[in-house]
Amino acid sequence: MRALLVVNPAATTTSARTRDVLAHALASDLKLEVATTEYRGHARDLARRAAQGGETELVIALGGDGTVNEVVNGLLHEGPDPERLPGLAVVPGGSTNVFARALGMPNDVVEATGALLDALEAGTERTVGLGLAAGVPGTDDSEIPGRWFTFTAGLGFDAGVIGRVEQQRERGKRSTHALYVRQVARQFMHETHRTKGTITLRRPGEEPVENLALSIVCNTAPWSYLGNKPLYAAPEASFDAALDVLGLSRLTPAAVSRYATQLLTSSPERGPRGKHAVTLHDLTDFTLHSQVPLPFQMDGDHLGLRTSVSFTGVRRALRVIV
Repeated sequence: MRALLVVNPAATTTSARTRDVLAHALASDLKLEVATTEYRGHARDLARRAAQGGETELVIALGGDGTVNEVVNGLLHEGPDPERLPGLAVVPGGSTNVFARALGMPNDVVEATGALLDALEAGTERTVGLGLAAGVPGTDDSEIPGRWFTFTAGLGFDAGVIGRVEQQRERGKRSTHALYVRQVARQFMHETHRTKGTITLRRPGEEPVENLALSIVCNTAPWSYLGNKPLYAAPEASFDAALDVLGLSRLTPAAVSRYATQLLTSSPERGPRGKHAVTLHDLTDFTLHSQVPLPFQMDGDHLGLRTSVSFTGVRRALRVIV
């Protein structure tokens, strides 16, 4: 099998030694080409060329969720076609690695490499659903191109937290869970729409859900991790379904305390709930509109401010080796 290993050398837990050990292990079973990313978006370009070339059968991403997102968008540059496109494999090299862990991969490079080799030998794979977000026609964001996401997207509070974390990383801070917790507190202190949100969710044939202060879109569960603790924003979300949404209409201190506690104690059976919480399951087509520009993120990557985003849940979009 001809394979491409895409390595992000800047990923939190990735090193040259890690890359070399992984490449050596994989090269015994695969016709392996190794490519190291050199700029933002490079993993997408490498994966796109691999998909268009027609010879590569597997693309392996060594990096964090951002690297995986770029590889997925490169593979699906011309749309989903699981039977024709190369398969995807992931070896976690970031700080959180939500997509890999949600697939059941170990959160350790060596163990994950062993699991991948076992999967390749056994020929085990699954076809997962993905989310697609794009600008909404007739709005200021209409020209924004579509982009795929593997596990989450968010408009509002959580995206603001991610933007703050990225700013700190640009200043040399390491991406740690403590850093995220500090930025959650700072984002809350600067939140201007705590008691009445600006976001409206619209879906065909249904009444709009208005005045959301926070909106998290999930393609799988868990939504994220705090250390080794999985967090379930939408416990029913699944790679085998379309998209789930958690919306909160209030971000007062009491509400944030309650929902944060529920999130920290969440499980596959129970997530955040209450009169200010909205949960929607298995949505294939919906839009989020905000009265003011809000931060937007996909797979933990801050993408700037948006007022309108359309979402599509696409079942069976990509083959993954697991």
